[in-house]
Amino acid sequence: MLLSSFLHNRRPLVAAFQLSSHPLTKRPFLTSSAIHAQSESGGRSSAALSDKDLLTKTTATANGQSPPVPEALDTNPPKGTRDFYPPDQRLRTWLFEHFRAVSASHGFSEYDAPVLESSALYIRKAGEEVTQQLYNFVDKGGRDVTLRPEMTPSLARMVMAKRGGLNFPLKWFSIPQCWRYERMTRGRRREHYQWNMDVWGVEGVEVEAELISAMVNFFRRVGLTSDDVGIKVNSRGVIGEVLGELGVPQEKFAATCVLVDKLEKVSVVTTGSNLCHVRFHFPKVPLDAIQGELEELGLERSTIEKLTSVLTNKSIESIREVLPPDSQAVKELTQLFMLCKAYGIQDWIQFDASVVRGLAYYTGIVFEAFDRKGVLRAIAGGGRYDKLLETFGGDPTPAAGFGFGDAVIVELLKERNKLPSFDGCGFDTVVFAMSDDLYGVAVQVASTLRECGQSVDLILENKKSKWVFKHASRIEAKYCVIVGSDEYANGEVAIKDLILGEQKTVKIDALGDWSREVSDL
Repeated sequence: MLLSSFLHNRRPLVAAFQLSSHPLTKRPFLTSSAIHAQSESGGRSSAALSDKDLLTKTTATANGQSPPVPEALDTNPPKGTRDFYPPDQRLRTWLFEHFRAVSASHGFSEYDAPVLESSALYIRKAGEEVTQQLYNFVDKGGRDVTLRPEMTPSLARMVMAKRGGLNFPLKWFSIPQCWRYERMTRGRRREHYQWNMDVWGVEGVEVEAELISAMVNFFRRVGLTSDDVGIKVNSRGVIGEVLGELGVPQEKFAATCVLVDKLEKVSVVTTGSNLCHVRFHFPKVPLDAIQGELEELGLERSTIEKLTSVLTNKSIESIREVLPPDSQAVKELTQLFMLCKAYGIQDWIQFDASVVRGLAYYTGIVFEAFDRKGVLRAIAGGGRYDKLLETFGGDPTPAAGFGFGDAVIVELLKERNKLPSFDGCGFDTVVFAMSDDLYGVAVQVASTLRECGQSVDLILENKKSKWVFKHASRIEAKYCVIVGSDEYANGEVAIKDLILGEQKTVKIDALGDWSREVSDL
C-alpha cells in the first residue's frame, strides 16, 4: 500500500524528468519571482531559493565589492621550453626512432635515469659554463638538487652503483631530456633532448671510430651527406703535450681546455642588434678575450701564443711537426683516421686542432659534427673521458661517448628540405557508421581490425560521410570502412582505398583476411 502510493506520487516527477532530459525539449527558464511563487504555494523549497539577495551574497567579497577578475592565463610555455602538439610529437617520435635504430644496429642497449639529480654531480672546479647554467634548487628535504644538464654524470653514477654486477664492456645509449639556463639562439634552447651513446671498459680508439660511424650512419639515414655535415676530430692530448713542453703542470690541463673552447664562441660578432651568421671554424681572435683568465692560471703570453699557433693546424702532418717525435696524440689520431677509412666514412671527418670541447672531463680524442655551410652551431660532439669515474671516487675506467641534441639537427634537416611531413597521423583505417543503430557494428569492425594490428580511428559521433572522408584525408588514413544499412543487410561493409580511390565490399567475417592482405602490400 505504501509502495503503490509512493510510486503514484512520483509519476509526475518522473514524467517531468523524462520530458526535460529529452534532447529536443526546451527547458523553461524560471525567474526568481516564479521560484518565489512556487515556494509560496506550499511546495518545499530551500532557504537559498527563497533568498532574493542570494546572487549578491555569493559574488560579493568581505567588503561588499565584486571579486577581482582573474588574470588571463599566459598560454606560452616557460621561456626556452616547447609544447609538443601532435605534429611536433610525431616529428620527435620519428627522430627518436632513427636514434634507436642506429643504436640497436651497433649493439647498444637503452637505459634511463631520473631527470632530477644531486647538484654535486655537476659542480666541478674547471670553470665550465654548465656549472653556471644549472636549474638547481633546494628541495623540501633540504637537498640541493638539479634538473640534469647532461647525461654522462648520471651514467657514471649508475656505473659506480653497480660496478660489481656489470659485465664490461658496456655499450649503452639514452635519449634524455636535459636542462640548461643559457642564452637562447637558433638550435639552442633551455630544455632539449639529447641522444647519447657511450662505451665503457675499452681503451683503444676503436671505440671512437665506432661512435663516429654510428653518428655518420644516422646522418645517412635521414638523407644527409658529407657535403652537408662534417666531423672535426682532435685529441686533448695535443694541448696536453704542448703544455707539457712549455712546462705547464698537468693539474692546469682541464681548465686550460675549457678556456680554449671559449675562443671560438667569443668570435661571434654583432652589428647593432643583429647577430651575424659566422662559420664555426677556429678564428685568430685577440688574446685579450680570454687572456686575463689564462693569466690567472699562471700562463705567460708566450705560452698562450704558442698554444694558439698550434691550434690553427688543420692536418695531422702539420701538427706532427710541432709535437714530440713519439707523440701519443699523433699516434692515436693517425690510427683513428685509418679506422674511419675502413668504415668508409673518411669523407666525413677532418682534423681540426681547435676542437677541444668545453667539458673538463674529456681526456683524449674529441670530435664535433658541424654544418658545412657554417650557418648552425655544433650538431653533436663527444670524446674520451677516462678519468670521470675517478673524480667521483671510483676506480679508473676507460670510457668514451657523444651527445647529439634534437634541436640543431631538426633545424639542419629543415634547411636542407629533408624532413618528411608530419601533418597527418598516418593511421591505417577510419571506421564510421552511417546511422546510430549501426554504431555497435562499427565498434565490432574497429575492434576486429585493431586485433589484426591496424591503427583505427573510430568516428565517435554521428557525422555526415562528406565530413568523414575529409577527416580521413586530413589525417592521411589509408582506408575508410563504411558501415551502411544496405551492406550490413548482406553481412558486409564498404571499404574505400583512399590512396587509389577504389571502393569495394568485404564480408564482415572476412575483415581479418582483408587486413592481412593489405598489410602485405
